[in-house]
Amino acid sequence: MAFDLVCFTLGLVLLYFGAEWLVKGSSSLARSLGITPIVIGLTVVAFGTSAPELVVSLVSALQGKSMIAVGNVIGSNVCNIALVLGMAAFLRPLTCARSVVKRDIPIMLGISACLFFLLLNDHLGRIEGALLFGGVIAYTYINYRLAKSGIAVVTAGSPDTTGSIRSDVNEIGDVISRPRQIVLIVAGIVGVVAGAEVLITAALSLMDYFGVSEKFIGLTVVAFGTSLPELATSVVAALRKEMDISIGNLVGSNVFNLLSVLGATALVRPISIPGGFLESGLWIDYCVMLGVSFLLLVMMRKASTVNRFDGAVFLLVYGGYLAYLIVRA
Repeated sequence: MAFDLVCFTLGLVLLYFGAEWLVKGSSSLARSLGITPIVIGLTVVAFGTSAPELVVSLVSALQGKSMIAVGNVIGSNVCNIALVLGMAAFLRPLTCARSVVKRDIPIMLGISACLFFLLLNDHLGRIEGALLFGGVIAYTYINYRLAKSGIAVVTAGSPDTTGSIRSDVNEIGDVISRPRQIVLIVAGIVGVVAGAEVLITAALSLMDYFGVSEKFIGLTVVAFGTSLPELATSVVAALRKEMDISIGNLVGSNVFNLLSVLGATALVRPISIPGGFLESGLWIDYCVMLGVSFLLLVMMRKASTVNRFDGAVFLLVYGGYLAYLIVRA
């Protein structure tokens, strides 16, 4: 067991640094090729920060562990709102642009509701995968047009204006040397893929050791592990009083998880849900994801703020959900 825990931790470290290297190398290469910061922020950075969830879900599906793939997305989205946002808000009340409440959170809820019905047949095929991935392309394009016109948008990094998107990209840093850019990109890809392989192998060993299901592993340890970048980003942003970044990072990440992660995974290999979406009880976990997303909308509908009390509520909800999973397992 100790060896599996070490491997699991190693997988998390590789995923984290792999994603960091991939984003830094790719954004530097894009910048040296003359691509604008807006495009880099909405594409390279947005997709790069979702790389851990994407690769973990792809590896799980290719290994025939599709319940981990789906559980990873659902669990990560619950973790992003209930744990990460809850912790950030508990440290410092969070306020964001009104457009996030009026447009971006409803988009997240709408996509979640549509996907619920797609999963009722216990299968997510290549056609559905293409629809979902087409959705993330459309979402990115719309945000690009809004950013160009100076309207606040949300990405996997932050809801912001054109100037702030440039600032976010600049904070990543710029690598001038072309060979070093290539090395960072290759190292990032290797790190993310290797980290996913090690993480999934260790998670499956822990699953056998504790006698729990794929669904439990996907919804808990794997979901928490792939949400660590969001946790680090949001807590640091909250402590720096960059409140828009905390909320925007999480809303954007959830949208990308649903559209790009599940979409790309289903395109590569259709996802089947062992035991059925309803019969396995996965629908309950999905309803928890919908519930915490709707709770966020309710909390922010008046002042566009998540205060410390709201943060404590989210943390209690996440604690209760974990207790439910453990008892059920």
